[in-house]
Amino acid sequence: MDIRVLGTGCVKCNQLMDQTLKAVEELKLGITVTKVSDINEILAFGIMTIPALVIDNKVKFAGYVPALHELKEIIKKG
Repeated sequence: MDIRVLGTGCVKCNQLMDQTLKAVEELKLGITVTKVSDINEILAFGIMTIPALVIDNKVKFAGYVPALHELKEIIKKG
């Protein structure tokens, strides 16, 4: 599973990264979460609002930071 957090370093982007790392740890997935801050790479996913979460090259959501339990469900579904 490839998980990427797209964001330029804003507060919400950092919150999503922290929450995603926590969710992956609690789910005991043992995978690496990558932070993508290059604007061209972010735009290549076709999103206009950050932060965003990408799992296996599919945008799962953009523009907000979900609650931890919600984020864990999104990750479990892949």
